[in-house]
Amino acid sequence: MYYVNREQIERRLNVIPELVQVVEAAGSTVETSLLERFAEERALHLAIEIVTDVGSYLIDGFIMRDASSYEDIVDIMQDEKVIDDELFQALTGLVRLRKPLVQDYFDWDRSEAHTLAGRLPQLLDDFSRRVRAYLDKEGIPS
Repeated sequence: MYYVNREQIERRLNVIPELVQVVEAAGSTVETSLLERFAEERALHLAIEIVTDVGSYLIDGFIMRDASSYEDIVDIMQDEKVIDDELFQALTGLVRLRKPLVQDYFDWDRSEAHTLAGRLPQLLDDFSRRVRAYLDKEGIPS
């Protein structure tokens, strides 16, 4: 029997609609402000944290192999068929932004939107749907 903390997973997935709102608002005009760029960065950062937190809950709850890095969390979700190859590629690109956003923030180019920001709403929606479908398939109650 597995102990998967679906409540904590859902709490994290439920933040996604707010992140989507921020990304859409930040990218809604041609000329964006510094404040909008910082909001976009924070949305990217929280998206990374959601993906890795949810992945960690799945790994721990289903007793999957231990992850050695943030990228490995995404790799394990692909190996375990939580996400497909296309989403794996996109989420790997997303989690690779963690170091630049969190540790090398002083070198981050804020002059224009990050290429993943525009794709973030769809990526997060796909991620959320696939995680919930996986949990349902495995019989983990809501």
